[in-house]
Amino acid sequence: MNVTRYRAAVAENRREHGFDAVDGPTGEFDPVWATRCDDDSIGEAVVLATLVADPEPEPETLVRTGEAFRAVLADRTDADPERADGGGSPTSIGYVTLAVPDADPPLLDAMSGFTVARRRTCVFPLVYDLAAERLHRHEVPRLKGRGIYRRQAEDAERLFGV
Repeated sequence: MNVTRYRAAVAENRREHGFDAVDGPTGEFDPVWATRCDDDSIGEAVVLATLVADPEPEPETLVRTGEAFRAVLADRTDADPERADGGGSPTSIGYVTLAVPDADPPLLDAMSGFTVARRRTCVFPLVYDLAAERLHRHEVPRLKGRGIYRRQAEDAERLFGV
């Protein structure tokens, strides 16, 4: 699959699953999609997602991209007027998917080793292998933190799996 077809399929998925295009500044990321939801295991959540085409992916690029998207997520959710209602803060979740020609092991290792939870945010860098037409996501752990990782698995498949 080529990146243009993949981007079109993800855009269709985001509309089907209630992700709306984000207006306003999103740094280097365009487009960015967002949704709010209630989840039985993690409560209220604000979710941002984006897709980045990277023809020559490096593990360091994945980490830099994930951290840059974390900054966008933190800025967007800190500025959210619904957070000022005193009812507690929603869980902030971000997905940044790198569409790459070939997902080599060092790139997947960087994805798995990425620190997901930091600064009141959870950012999941994902990798879509265009050649194999396969989405690589984070595995759901057996113990602690299962809810957020289970949510990630469901969102990843709904939005980025084609």
